[in-house]
Amino acid sequence: MDTTLWGIHAGRTGDAEKLFLKKNVVALGWQNIGDLSKLSKNREAFKEKLSIVFPDAKAGAIPNWAGQLYRFVYEMKNGDLIAYPSRRDNSIHIGRIIGPYTYNDVLEPGYPHHRPVEWLKSFPRTRFSQGALYEIGSAMSFFQIKNYADEYFAALSGSEDIIPPEKDETINLIAEEIEQNTRDFILKTLSAELKGHPLEDFVAHLLNIMGFNTRVSPEGTDSGIDIIAHRDELGFEPPIVKVQVKSTSGTVGDPEVSSLYGKVDNNEYGLLVTLGGYSNQAKHFARNKSNLRLIDGKELITLIMKHYEKFDSRYKGLIPLKRVYIPEIVGKEVE
Repeated sequence: MDTTLWGIHAGRTGDAEKLFLKKNVVALGWQNIGDLSKLSKNREAFKEKLSIVFPDAKAGAIPNWAGQLYRFVYEMKNGDLIAYPSRRDNSIHIGRIIGPYTYNDVLEPGYPHHRPVEWLKSFPRTRFSQGALYEIGSAMSFFQIKNYADEYFAALSGSEDIIPPEKDETINLIAEEIEQNTRDFILKTLSAELKGHPLEDFVAHLLNIMGFNTRVSPEGTDSGIDIIAHRDELGFEPPIVKVQVKSTSGTVGDPEVSSLYGKVDNNEYGLLVTLGGYSNQAKHFARNKSNLRLIDGKELITLIMKHYEKFDSRYKGLIPLKRVYIPEIVGKEVE
C-alpha cells in the first residue's frame, strides 16, 4: 500500500484530545513560533526559527523539532492516514488527512498547528501486536509508522484477527529493547555524570551493598589502587580486594590490567572495573589469574540493576528508575 501512515500524540496527558476528536483536526504544539506557512519551505528555516524561540534547548532538540514540524506541514499529504492512540479511552483512532496546514491559535492555544482529518475507525489496543503498540508509543509528538503499518491497514480493511499473546513474536523483542534502552540510559548517565573520583565512590557504594567494607583513595592520589575492599570492618582479615576504576568508555588494554595485577599479593585479589570493555589480550591475561577479575560496562550495569533497590537516595536520584513488569512468553518452541 502506497499510502503513508503517520502517528501523532495529543500531549503528555491527552490535552488536545477534544480538539482532535471533536473538531476533527490533528495538531501540534510549539505555539510560540507562530504561523509555519510564513517560513521558507525548507528545514533550515524551521531550525533557525526554533533556535531563536528556544535558545536554551538541549543539544539535538532543534533538528528533531524542526523535522517533526516540517513533515507535518509539507510531507504529510492529503489522503495520508494518521493514527492517534488515546490515553483516555484506550483506543487507537485512525483517520485520513483531508486538507492543508492551517494556523489557528483560538480553538486550543497550546496546539495551533492544524491539519483537518476525517476519522475513519477506532480500535481497542488489544487489536494490535505489542510491536505495533510500541511503535505508536514513540517519544515524538509526530512520526511516521513504518514497521507495523500493515497491521493498521489490515484493521481498516475489516480484518478482525487479533494476535493471541502466545503467538505475538514481538513481545520478547519489545521486552529486550526496553531492557537495552534501560542499560543504555544507565551507562550514558554514568559516563556523563561520574568521571574519575566520583565513579570510584559509586563503585565503592555498590561494593558496600554487595557486602564489602571499602576504603576509597583520596582524590588526587595516583597509587594505581582506587578502592580497598574487605569483608571485616577493620580490613585485617582476608580476602583483601584491590580495586581500580576506569571511567573511560573505550577499551582497556593489557598494560593497565598487568599494572594492577603487579600490585596484588598472592593472598589478595585484584578487581578492575570500567565503563568500557577490555582487549582480547587483557581478557586472556586475566583468564589465567584466579585472583584477578575484570568487570566491563555491560556487567557493571547488570550488577547495578540487580542491587538497585538498595542504593541510597543520591544515586537513585542520579539514575532514576522505576520497577515495571513486562511480558515474557514462556514455553516458546525454539526453531
